[in-house]
Amino acid sequence: MTVKNQVQLITYPDSLGGNLKVLNGVLLKHFSDIFKGGVHILPPFPSSGDRGFAPLTYLEIEPSFGTWADIRAIGENFDVLVDLMVNHISRQSEYFQDFLKKGRQSEYADLFITLDKLWGDGKPVQADIDKMFLRRPLPYSTFTIEETGEEEKVWTTFGKTDPSEQIDLDIKSEKVKQLLTEFFMNFKEQNVKIVRLDAVGYVIKKLGTSCFFVEPEIYEFLDWIVELANSLEIELLPEVHSHYSIQYKLAEHGCWIYDFILPYRILDTLINRSSGALRDYLKTRPHKQFTMLDCHDGVPVKPDLDDLIGTKEARELVDVCLERGSNLSLILSDEHKAEDGFDVHQIRCSYYSVLNCDDDAYLAARAIQFFAPGIPQVYYVGLLAGENDLENVEKTGEGREINRHNFSLDEIEQSLEKEVVQRLLTLIRFRNEYDAFNGNFEVLESAEDEIRLSWEKESQRCTLFIDLKTNKSVIDYIDAHGKVVHYFV
Repeated sequence: MTVKNQVQLITYPDSLGGNLKVLNGVLLKHFSDIFKGGVHILPPFPSSGDRGFAPLTYLEIEPSFGTWADIRAIGENFDVLVDLMVNHISRQSEYFQDFLKKGRQSEYADLFITLDKLWGDGKPVQADIDKMFLRRPLPYSTFTIEETGEEEKVWTTFGKTDPSEQIDLDIKSEKVKQLLTEFFMNFKEQNVKIVRLDAVGYVIKKLGTSCFFVEPEIYEFLDWIVELANSLEIELLPEVHSHYSIQYKLAEHGCWIYDFILPYRILDTLINRSSGALRDYLKTRPHKQFTMLDCHDGVPVKPDLDDLIGTKEARELVDVCLERGSNLSLILSDEHKAEDGFDVHQIRCSYYSVLNCDDDAYLAARAIQFFAPGIPQVYYVGLLAGENDLENVEKTGEGREINRHNFSLDEIEQSLEKEVVQRLLTLIRFRNEYDAFNGNFEVLESAEDEIRLSWEKESQRCTLFIDLKTNKSVIDYIDAHGKVVHYFV
């Protein structure tokens, strides 16, 4: 299996029409020639929280979304990408429920990380915890075992509740490896082509470290899971939000990586009408990446761009985003905040809204994304030029809901009538079909308030020009007859 160098869609199973069957109908009716790269379906599994990211199992589909037959039906026309939360599983899973009942006597006990696996006496040491990159105040939750009344502390990296809904798996355990193998074999059976390893950076727990992307142990695990996936002809996409140097190490290891730097760089370029930093970045970044502008979380800032951006400039950009209706996700641990206290983890917004609903600016952003080497992904809200869903944020109290609007069939039809959406579809078709994107990429010299990017393969060449003073984009390309065509994006 090789990943297709064409545009992919990212969507929840219920965000474009309500369920998987309807999603397939929407894809075939409106987007059959648009998402030739595939469809990333955010977790469609039974889950007890975090909108799918606390799965009970990967062997079933959440009944309200549909069945595996619906996934296979989508897979007949589009390569399907799904997530595997390789770091954790739901507290409501049969595995952890059995542990809650029987404790150490459970056949599944070894799937989980009881604290004695780290500290011999099972007592956590604060000095060790202080070194860790925490996603919640404490990296463990306390449970009472039903049959014995004993308390068990179990590792939980994530989760907003206490005890957490997301229970970490012990990837050193043979039982976990058997379970992951079972999940992958099922993916193969269901015609899944790509698996995103969600939260893979957290799988190694080692005292004296941050417990995040612990080297060299992380590579041993990755090598094992890559071999498993290769044997089933499945591509892997490790998902790691961290200092960009860690992403580059993954790339050196031969892995696909996410370009979590590009969304901020493009935002900065368009808001400040200055292309220097973006051009420098595009000249040096690895090419084997998946690119995105928007997603179900937000635009990454820290730690992804640490040492790449000054906090003064970052604050100014964040302030503009806040003025345009965005909200923020903040870093929890003091150790990972900037020296001046800057603590923005992600800017949460619709990408169309954060560009002031300016059609030309939005199309310029997409044009840069599509010209940057890599596999472009378009999030469903961005596809339909959706705006900030402030009502849903207020209703749920969840800041990420700003960019998670569920579109009804009527809303999809209405959105498709918007000029900006039709322009985006035309641009996607060009990116899918023009063969120069399989050739050589070059960042051309340009003024500070302009961008010029080009691709060339044999007789085909296309050049993107953006005037940042007006946000107007033009693509010059050589057509099948050898003529130069000016395409105004």
